[in-house]
Amino acid sequence: MAKEIAGGISLRKKLLRSERRKKFEAIGLIGPLFLVMALFYFVPIALMLFRSIDNSQMSESLPMTAEIIDTWSGEGLPDEEVYAAIVADMKIAQKDLKLARVGRRLNFDLVGYYSLLSKTGNRLDELKSPPYKAALIEMDKKWGQERYWTVLERGLKDTTMIYLLAALDLKYDDDNKISKVPQYEAIYVSIITRTVYISISVTILCLLLGFPVAYYMATAKARTRNLLMIMLLLVFWTSLLVRTLSWILVLQNNGVVNGLLMSSGLISQPLELVFNRIGVYIAMTHVLLPFMVLPLYSVMRSIPPDYVRAATSLGAKPITAFIRVYLPQTLPGIGAGALMVFIQALGYYITPALVGGPRDQMVSFFVAFFVNERVNWSMASSLGVTLLILTGSLYLIFGRRVNISNMKMG
Repeated sequence: MAKEIAGGISLRKKLLRSERRKKFEAIGLIGPLFLVMALFYFVPIALMLFRSIDNSQMSESLPMTAEIIDTWSGEGLPDEEVYAAIVADMKIAQKDLKLARVGRRLNFDLVGYYSLLSKTGNRLDELKSPPYKAALIEMDKKWGQERYWTVLERGLKDTTMIYLLAALDLKYDDDNKISKVPQYEAIYVSIITRTVYISISVTILCLLLGFPVAYYMATAKARTRNLLMIMLLLVFWTSLLVRTLSWILVLQNNGVVNGLLMSSGLISQPLELVFNRIGVYIAMTHVLLPFMVLPLYSVMRSIPPDYVRAATSLGAKPITAFIRVYLPQTLPGIGAGALMVFIQALGYYITPALVGGPRDQMVSFFVAFFVNERVNWSMASSLGVTLLILTGSLYLIFGRRVNISNMKMG
């Protein structure tokens, strides 16, 4: 009896040891992939989220002012001590070439701050001894306006929401309350709306074109199916830039399409097919079409043809059998393809920038603009965060509507 108990305990230990070994093996297999995902996906996203609210460079450039301005009640003008602190900070920042950076940052919150700091910085040598309050106000009347000190006090915090608010066409008013920007300054909501509209339109076009192609591939013979698959994958073997430039050559006034239409007598003058919304739709649909066809094809290959035959044998018309029996089974493929196309379309930059006009640019164009032209990483990050939240929200909503997890790879 004792030997049986001991044998049972020993067997249990072996089983537990075997299970632990399998867990370690699984961790060892997924560990490198998780590390790569963390380094090249999660960390950049985290940095983008942080950069959209990071404002620590301001307190580093004006440290004494950042520390002492907290004593200001926010009503009226600060006392002499605050004026003395900012004069001392400006003298150091001017020598370290940081004052212009502070001016650009504050000018984003209140237009006119850059010129104020630039003008004051050039005349700092005149401020040799206190009192500085009256001297600064005499130098520029803006130093005697409460709104400039409100912006400075808000701008010296280590974190800020002004960039995220700006991405939604919002701002802080003179009372530190969130309000809408004037109508003539409101551009980002319309840009985001345009981006979503173009992405949805391209997704619908890809679905309308990709569904019959995927259906034909799923029902065709192996030789025909393989040939169509090779033709479809040719898109991935060509550079995105080359494909986009090729569409410019094809769609331009002297291009192939207009040449054929004019030679056939259908039109008397060239159609405007490029550098507008039409060109964007055509080029983006061509590039993203495989991402719709492949998920649809995978699902359609796994659908038994007997279901439709059974429906027709029971008296259903072919179109009714297709809509009532076949089409519902393709919903996971439609959902997966639509989601892949839509998410990729949201972040498109090269194709709309080259093929579209000024009113066809999407959010990614302005992200690149703030990075390359304005060197405003915070605003670029805020637009990226807005796009990330929008994409995540749509994914959650769409994922509940269509059960993509049921998609079977065939």
